Amino acid sequence: MEPEIQSAYQEELQRLEQTAAEIDRQLQTLEQTPRYYGDDLTEQALDNIRESRKQNLRIATVEPYFGRLDFQEQGADSPQPLYIGKVGVEEEDSGKLAVIDWRAPVASMFYSFTGGEELATYRSPEGLIGGLIYLKRNLVIRKQILERVVDAFVKGGDNLDVADEFLLYRLGENKDNRLRDIVSTIQAEQDQIIRSAKNKALVIQGVAGSGKTTVALHRLAYLLYQYRENIRAERMIIFAPNSMFLDYISGVLPELGVGGIQQTTFSDWALDLLDHEVQLSDQSERLLTWFAIGSKRPVLSDEAPGRYKGSLRFFHDLDACLKSLEMEFVPERSFEAWEGTSLPAETVREWFHTEYKHYPLAKRRERVVARIKRWLEMELDKVWDSLKRKEWKKQANARLRTYLKALPDLTPFSLYKKLYTEGLTLPEEIRKASLKKFKQKTVDLEDLAPLLLIRNRLHGIDSDHYFDHVVIDEAQDFSPFQVALLKEQTRGHSFSILGDLSQGIHAYQGVRSWREFLDLFDEQEQGYYQLQRSYRSTTEIINFANVVLERSQEALTLAVPVFRSGEKVRVAQVAQPERAEMVIRSVRHLGQGPYNTIAVVTRTEEEASQLHQELLQAGLDATLIHSAQREYKGGLSVLPVYLTKGLEFDAVLLTDVDQAHYEHTAQDAKLLYVGCTRALHELWLIYADQPSALIASMDAELVTPELGV
Repeated sequence: MEPEIQSAYQEELQRLEQTAAEIDRQLQTLEQTPRYYGDDLTEQALDNIRESRKQNLRIATVEPYFGRLDFQEQGADSPQPLYIGKVGVEEEDSGKLAVIDWRAPVASMFYSFTGGEELATYRSPEGLIGGLIYLKRNLVIRKQILERVVDAFVKGGDNLDVADEFLLYRLGENKDNRLRDIVSTIQAEQDQIIRSAKNKALVIQGVAGSGKTTVALHRLAYLLYQYRENIRAERMIIFAPNSMFLDYISGVLPELGVGGIQQTTFSDWALDLLDHEVQLSDQSERLLTWFAIGSKRPVLSDEAPGRYKGSLRFFHDLDACLKSLEMEFVPERSFEAWEGTSLPAETVREWFHTEYKHYPLAKRRERVVARIKRWLEMELDKVWDSLKRKEWKKQANARLRTYLKALPDLTPFSLYKKLYTEGLTLPEEIRKASLKKFKQKTVDLEDLAPLLLIRNRLHGIDSDHYFDHVVIDEAQDFSPFQVALLKEQTRGHSFSILGDLSQGIHAYQGVRSWREFLDLFDEQEQGYYQLQRSYRSTTEIINFANVVLERSQEALTLAVPVFRSGEKVRVAQVAQPERAEMVIRSVRHLGQGPYNTIAVVTRTEEEASQLHQELLQAGLDATLIHSAQREYKGGLSVLPVYLTKGLEFDAVLLTDVDQAHYEHTAQDAKLLYVGCTRALHELWLIYADQPSALIASMDAELVTPELGV
């Protein structure tokens, strides 16, 4: 080790020992303090503060900090070392910050500063603060053990791309079965998104492996820190594409010391709000149909149910029908309790449209019905003859029941069905198919947002159902209707909407352009970012996947690889009867390496199930991932290509990449692109007969089946 490096290492080792001792001392004191369970509000607040500190110190125990910035503020005599960590740690005796929270304003320079001698600045509550940076240092600490010290910038030094070297070192680490935080390697373009103002609807187009999901999760942590007086974790929500993806990302926020944020799928959230009045139809049939091979797949059109009922046009049509229903809700006729005594229709309309106009429809109906009943009681009180009053009361109640049938007590589902038969203008094929399912109290995924709109119009939106911030992941598969619905119940229209149009494999329900979402918001409320650098895969894998995408013949954003070179993509031609044996040999070969996660990716769910059985018979411990999966276990997985989206693996083996399974179409190109970009370090493809035109004549290493490697 060179003397300068040795000196830096010793300096940081000494500092680490001091900081670790301070953290351990504080944590021990807090853990010896008994919890308070009484009713005193002050003591309860103090107990909550202690628990929060305890949680932060436990995080700091594992990795106290990851970076150091020596910064000399303008007017100061000398630079001060600032240590940056996941959580802030204050020295108990002096009150000074031993570690600065990565979300603090001054810590932003650690991410935005990329070198040079010019003035560095950050924005604090007092205004813009400037100064000079003398040192930017990356540190790797695991369980209080200092493993690596890398100086990314030294004032007056050579500074030859060591920042990229450190990034590549972290990217080269193997993955387990959970997504991890990137707080130590956040790049400048990612940091800009994370620290964007709260009341913005951000749309983030990010290529595969650009870190858009982790950026959105870090943005949640930042917003909770920066706007802690105005927002609450329990009023933030993450919409993920499926339950397995939620399991995969479940570790990131706890690693950042954040808890309480709602994490769900749109369908689970909607069904809960609808009190499970309806059931969701089996979506596996749609997946099997849409992802069928070749001519079995349906032709996509804007009249497809998912696209039609997910459109903004359908949102406005349905909303207009609901407004018409509201205007015509009160019967035109008066309520005649008995001969000679009636409540004029004009009076009932006055109550409904004027006195109670600020209430939602169901509440208005409830108030009007109660008012009619009070009127009836008052009229009966005027009848002195008890026998006549009893007779007229019986008659009036019968007439009231008849009258109230014209003021139906509707549920979201009953009203939706009613509008399908009278009110909504729909393609006849969609109407018939939907009404057939409605008889079984079953709806499709695209019916949930319309049902929620009806629910909101009937009952209003409870304060507990308003959000401070909404994250929508894999947003290319969301509909404009869904976003328009969520906009109505999100304060300040604060959104992080992230996805990749190049991975829009569910085109039967998603969007083709981000303008479909951006146009929902005023210009000053929206922001658009592109993340084009891919940090996941090696250069060889990204270049290979980019060619596949280019062959889609659509104008899609290509990934720019971070220069991390690895093995060439391997391609093998294997006769169909020998496919399983080739896969088994390849998986065993990959399993001998340093990889923790390996995926065997098939074209269809049926092929995945068959291949999974063959792997089990060969003695391999493999997990079959299917569309209803709720947990990702890591290790060796077998799954169809359309379920890989959002996941990543150390090595990926794609089967059946031939003309029959992957045609030269935009849809199949996107599917294959998704499959290829799941691989971090190694990508293998096998095919029988002729390779797909999407991979023909590609720069890859050809592998013979006899070798298997």
